[in-house]
Amino acid sequence: MKPILAIETSTPVCSIALAQSSETPTLFHEQCIQGTPGHAQSVLPLIDAVLTRAGISRHDLGLVAFGQGPGAFTGIRLGCSMAQSIAYALDLPLVPVNSLLAVAAGFAQEQPRLTLVALDARMDEIYFAVYGPDLKELQSPILIGAADIERFIAPRLYYWRRAVGAQVEAELVGQGWQVVSRCLPIETLAAFKAMSINWRDEQALPRAHHIASVALSRWQAGQTVAPERALPLYLRDKVAFTTAERNQGAGGNPKVASAATDLILPMSVQDLSAVVELELQSQAFPWSRRHFEDALAANYPAWVIRREGQLIGFCVAMLAIEEVHILVIAVASDARRSGVGSMLLSQAERHAEMWALGRVLLEVRPSNTRALAFYAQQSFTEIGRRKAYYPAAYGQREDAIVMSRRIGET
Repeated sequence: MKPILAIETSTPVCSIALAQSSETPTLFHEQCIQGTPGHAQSVLPLIDAVLTRAGISRHDLGLVAFGQGPGAFTGIRLGCSMAQSIAYALDLPLVPVNSLLAVAAGFAQEQPRLTLVALDARMDEIYFAVYGPDLKELQSPILIGAADIERFIAPRLYYWRRAVGAQVEAELVGQGWQVVSRCLPIETLAAFKAMSINWRDEQALPRAHHIASVALSRWQAGQTVAPERALPLYLRDKVAFTTAERNQGAGGNPKVASAATDLILPMSVQDLSAVVELELQSQAFPWSRRHFEDALAANYPAWVIRREGQLIGFCVAMLAIEEVHILVIAVASDARRSGVGSMLLSQAERHAEMWALGRVLLEVRPSNTRALAFYAQQSFTEIGRRKAYYPAAYGQREDAIVMSRRIGET
């Protein structure tokens, strides 16, 4: 396989790497520069420098990868557009890699671990995600107030450990933990540091050679995207109030909401008894336990929601070429109309964004009027029908209404 060109511009450090693909990428060269606003003046000269140092031309490249964020708005837009331009011009595949995953990849070659990554999001907030062994995503990237992170982690740590093995060491990495240390009260910080978590590296930032490492595994698995489908990953909706909002009394900058009390977690084998029970309560023709076991074995993205320890909802999806397909979703009857279904759909959509997918797809029975109303409220529209798709009573079959929503349309 040909060399990988990796671009990382989401933080104050701009880095460009050239890696030779093999079983593990062999780094040809990496160039970094720090402190240049937006990095616009630095990217092309750094790319030329790594190509010259390696003694190859741009026509020898096989793949372009870039850090899609979250991070500085200008930086991630620059990295995305630069990667798209090069991939277009040279007719190369493209791999977007989220910046938090790139940080975790820098520690993935060591013993299996639970890696809690935080990056500075400014305004006393952090971007946060959690990864298990083999970079399995346990917590999708979120934006959260630094002062809320201990309350967010405390009830979830047990489930993250359970998903990967209770003996796996948990470590904090990323320069966002400096923000946490500054924002947490002394007593809370002391309690946080007593949670059997190792404060490993409070300086770590995503680097281009980490981007290349993740991109190689996705390239080998055929998980590349066309240049026109690559997008930055934004987690912050806005950085300033509008004039109208300020006139109505809004002051300072918009702040992210506090940590949610409902826990959205990756589905694990330990969840399956509760998942199957909820499926039996929710569906006339439910999935069997074997269906769920097969989905987890195939690494289908799947999540559960717990409220006060009780499982109240779940979702299993499948990634396709241009879409994320919701295979099965259910919410406990006493938890409906409380936002649980919306949380599950949003989780699937966020996962799809990191893979540069364009839409969410699902099927629903025409007889399920409650679900049809819910999906319409969630901006899904009917795009077709699958004839005799579902089993029905008395040996009959029922059509499926196929509905979709473009990513970002809520």
